[in-house]
Amino acid sequence: MEIIAHGIDLVDFPRLEQMIERHGQRFIDRIFTAAEQAYAGRHRNAVEKYAGRFAAKEAILKLLGTGWRGKIAWTDIEVTNNAAGRPEVVLSGEVKKIADRLKIRHISLSITHTANFAIASAVALAGGPGEMNI
Repeated sequence: MEIIAHGIDLVDFPRLEQMIERHGQRFIDRIFTAAEQAYAGRHRNAVEKYAGRFAAKEAILKLLGTGWRGKIAWTDIEVTNNAAGRPEVVLSGEVKKIADRLKIRHISLSITHTANFAIASAVALAGGPGEMNI
């Protein structure tokens, strides 16, 4: 596998919390998939979990080189966790099409939190047939 792109993002909890308070469920539904909402809802500090996923989505858009525009939907990027708790990425829609055009076969993702911030780092990997796929 070859590293072909990297993206990183930092999210301030209070700023995201203000967006949620101002726009409510409409904002949450626009940004986060049902699975991401369920994940955040299972934790004491849902804003922290939302911030990590928001940072991950931004980092992924940066590695794609697109930003959020055109036909891209926030929910085209879903952050899940495997059985060990490691974050994983599932792409769909326009984001999946862009990743396929760029020959991205896997995105390695790391998310961490402090008292007020979440940071995510995403690395796009290219590979041949039979190697890891998104």
